[in-house]
Amino acid sequence: MQLHFDLNEISKIDWGSILPIIVPFFLVTLLLIMIALIDLYRHRATREHVLMWTFFILFFNTIGPILYFAIGRKDVNEHAIRNQ
Repeated sequence: MQLHFDLNEISKIDWGSILPIIVPFFLVTLLLIMIALIDLYRHRATREHVLMWTFFILFFNTIGPILYFAIGRKDVNEHAIRNQ
């Protein structure tokens, strides 16, 4: 069993059969990143840790936007109302 591949074997890959599988995942990830960044910067006045969420969304490609939508969309004003 071969455990490593060299550059000559990578050039022999049939990319025509692999691309239809990879492209939809890439497009969904790109769409999630764009929607998360647009939402973050439209509401940056009411969001906490905007810079941290920007880095998190960009560097953790798939899980970053999902966590932003699940955790990071809490408004600052919502916290102020709860503490009164």
